[in-house]
Amino acid sequence: MKFNLTPIASSEITPQSVFEKRRELIKLAAGGALGLEMSSWFSRDALAQTKLIAPLNPSYNLMERKTSLNDVTSYNNFYEFGTDKSDPAAYASNLITSPWKVSVEGLVGKPRVFDIDDLMKLAPLEERVYRMRCVEGWSMVIPWVGYSLSNLLKLVNPLGSAKYVEFVSLADKKQMRGVNSDILQWPYVEGLRLDEANHPLTLLTLGLYGQTLPKQSGAPVRMVIPWKYGFKSGKSIVKIKLVEKQPATSWNVANSSEYGFYSNVNPEVDHPRWSQASERRISDDKSIFSPKIKTLKFNGYGDQVASLYAGMDLQKFY
Repeated sequence: MKFNLTPIASSEITPQSVFEKRRELIKLAAGGALGLEMSSWFSRDALAQTKLIAPLNPSYNLMERKTSLNDVTSYNNFYEFGTDKSDPAAYASNLITSPWKVSVEGLVGKPRVFDIDDLMKLAPLEERVYRMRCVEGWSMVIPWVGYSLSNLLKLVNPLGSAKYVEFVSLADKKQMRGVNSDILQWPYVEGLRLDEANHPLTLLTLGLYGQTLPKQSGAPVRMVIPWKYGFKSGKSIVKIKLVEKQPATSWNVANSSEYGFYSNVNPEVDHPRWSQASERRISDDKSIFSPKIKTLKFNGYGDQVASLYAGMDLQKFY
């Protein structure tokens, strides 16, 4: 996998014209010109975020075109707010992200509860441009902001009996309309082996595009594991628990024949209902006719993570 070791200017990552256009739209929305619905969207998404100081880590700078901020924040899977890709942006305004606490517990010597300010200061924030692949066949390239999860885990002193890390998302029926559905068992639960969780690529994520996370993108704190399908990256996390046995993760519980625990991007293992050999990169028009590109094993991060699975049958442990 090739990386561009030359830092990219922030103006290239978030074009000034994008922010200027958004400011104009916000003014129109505030004046009623765009109607109540659009005013709500912009006041939520554009005004609620805070800029983050996070230098680009050149070791994680893909030489690929980044997905636009608009697409990243308007085309999402976040079933707590609904199953349509536009539902999170439309309905996440009810999510209260401050105050917010994350409990780190289980098989640890020093269990702790962190508030969001603690997490912001726990380790230096950095920007990492990661390739992301959805099990449904679409992909994005996103500049995330955060730091390796290992920075947090080492503070709680995992016990020798800890083999896995479980991530639990918020499930509040008052704030999250989708939690009233029975499409999944709530709360949303994901998990990793402890060595996967401690891998440097595993990102405790607090922002994207130089800003704090939008609500529809998993605010205020989420996981990003770029060599796995997107559903492994739990959003709006309230609990991190170290356990001895493999956690029962939400999609694996819902349909184990389609969603394995490991969920590594593997073009050689098809989803039962479609091929995983290729993908479509999300672009502004979201066209179904956009050209397909070849899906890379481990989403292109094989050089970094393949050793984690040495000797494993990746057809069986999918």
